[in-house]
Amino acid sequence: MAKAKAEALELIKQLPDDVTTGRIMEELFFKQQIEKGLEDVAQGRIITHQEMKDRIARWRKSAGR
Repeated sequence: MAKAKAEALELIKQLPDDVTTGRIMEELFFKQQIEKGLEDVAQGRIITHQEMKDRIARWRKSAGR
């Protein structure tokens, strides 16, 4: 947990002095999502580009587009 706190503080230090709380939260959430994606890749939880295109096509079709 200490590592996560240190990384969060470092991220916050890099933001401008007039940053809003909302913007800090957005940056922390973005960082979290990137880390989750990298962990997914490391664990082999990935799909091909073609698989994603197929999913998008199905979603669009089911939405009537």
